[in-house]
Amino acid sequence: VNYSLNPLTYSVIFILIIELLERFAFYGINYTQTSFLTGAYDKNWNAGMEAVSASTYVAVSVAVAYTTPFIGAVLADGMLGDYWTLLFGTLVFYLPGLILIALTTIPGVLGYDFNKAALATGLLFLWPVGTGIVKSVVNVFGARQFHPLLQSSLIESYYVNFYMSINIGALVGGIVVPLTAQVNVSVAYFMPVAMLTIGIAVFLTGTQRYVRKNPTNSDLFSTKVARPEAESFNLGVVLRISLLIIPFNIAYSQMSTTFIVQGTVMRKAFGFIDAACMNNADTVSVLLFGSLIGSHFYPWLQKRGIKIPTTYKFAIGSFFGVLAIGWALLVEHMIHHSYNEHGSKISILWQSMSYVFIGAGEIFAVSAAYEAAFSVSPPEKKVLASAVNLFCIGSLPNLICIFLYHACAPWFRNSRGTTNITRIHDYASAHVDSYFWLLFGIAVSGVFLNLIPAVKEFVEDVEEKNSDLIKTPKTPVRPPLRERKELDEESPLLRAQRHQAYLKYGSGPSLNRSGSMRAGANMTAKPKQAKHMKKRMLRVLYRDKRRSVTMRTPTNNLPPIAGLIPPTGTPPTPRAKLEQARLTRANSG
Repeated sequence: VNYSLNPLTYSVIFILIIELLERFAFYGINYTQTSFLTGAYDKNWNAGMEAVSASTYVAVSVAVAYTTPFIGAVLADGMLGDYWTLLFGTLVFYLPGLILIALTTIPGVLGYDFNKAALATGLLFLWPVGTGIVKSVVNVFGARQFHPLLQSSLIESYYVNFYMSINIGALVGGIVVPLTAQVNVSVAYFMPVAMLTIGIAVFLTGTQRYVRKNPTNSDLFSTKVARPEAESFNLGVVLRISLLIIPFNIAYSQMSTTFIVQGTVMRKAFGFIDAACMNNADTVSVLLFGSLIGSHFYPWLQKRGIKIPTTYKFAIGSFFGVLAIGWALLVEHMIHHSYNEHGSKISILWQSMSYVFIGAGEIFAVSAAYEAAFSVSPPEKKVLASAVNLFCIGSLPNLICIFLYHACAPWFRNSRGTTNITRIHDYASAHVDSYFWLLFGIAVSGVFLNLIPAVKEFVEDVEEKNSDLIKTPKTPVRPPLRERKELDEESPLLRAQRHQAYLKYGSGPSLNRSGSMRAGANMTAKPKQAKHMKKRMLRVLYRDKRRSVTMRTPTNNLPPIAGLIPPTGTPPTPRAKLEQARLTRANSG
């Protein structure tokens, strides 16, 4: 596998672009679903749903979107791989779903009456399934462009950039599509189709640059993984870590529920900024804090050798959740005080700090959860781990919130005994502040949970073990000592053959400056001057006790003495050979 020295600009940029444009498409539809279904954009052509039915549609589509990442995990880790799974999700589900939803906005295209079946197919099946598949794969595919060991420090900044890309798309889509829908809903809903098409084209442009790993085809839902020494790393570990940010995500989920309910009884700012538009304050906060933390704060800590533990990041994020709910309680007090004292409403801008605090918390808690799920999971289960993490970010907190809504329903009843509190006099008679105090306690528990030393040690131990597995590759097993000794022993025949090779090729292989091995004399050594070889020296050299020594020219046959020890040094020079011949003639004469 070839990794780039700068993956962010070489290959990751294409992945961030498709994520940005995909988020444009998602939030462009998500922010306008309720208004579209209830006929706020077109009184004559709509689904004719009431607020409760429209909210149910929205809740179901979001639940499907955050549950289907498991499908993407099975496809990516066990069948197709990250690259092809991402294309499969966008081309087979996501894009057709957006097209089908957009077509339902044009009168008469899918029938004389509004086609609710086509809307349900696109809104409850194709679009959320495609969203879930893409969501589970895209962040892991981007992180895999970095070397897991040599570029591990860059993965932290990558996830901050990834989360910022999400919010740039959400900000632009959350502004452009709703404003356009007020003029022409059909044009507004074809914008996500165009943006996702451009994103797919950009993604395909970088195909040759991606690091693409083949799926393992292993049992994805097994608690054991391919490497025996990594058995402690299973999906249960990922789930236990991701559960630590549930308290913050419960606070995060209030942006589309109780914060909206609270904002409906507040005065619009500048005549057009209402409760729905306030969600963009969260996006701006994420972009601002993401830039400061990812580009300045984390690099500043890295230069000083400081790394914030993962659980402390979760605790910081949960603390911002505490601040967000605490600010909502302050706004709640201001609403009641202004109505009871003056009979007036307060500006919706007072709500902005709750969204700002939530956005700051996302940078620490949610982006750290993405990073942790990727880091602690085994290589063959990265996407499945991402699906587990997304389930804890989106599905599980919303299920808890649904339970809390029903359990705390008396707090949302007005003086007439109904839960219709969209008017200020009905809202003032309810006790929504009690619900916010409950959320405040849940968020505080998230802070203390992540500060418990045992929790911190557990997460650090998992991360350390996973780091050791990356740093320590599997090495071949050495043979037993007895077998190594047998291999080291050299028979007389091998010694004779080695000596014959010396006579033919010289002193053997040598390493030259270019780093290649070659056979032959050592050309880097200076040639030694030939010395006069006496008869006694020849006898010692060849261990021959006879009075006469006969010099033989080396041939391809073995030397007559099998037990001789090969000499060292350079091969005899022509002058030495003449001297040896002279001594031979003198001894024979």
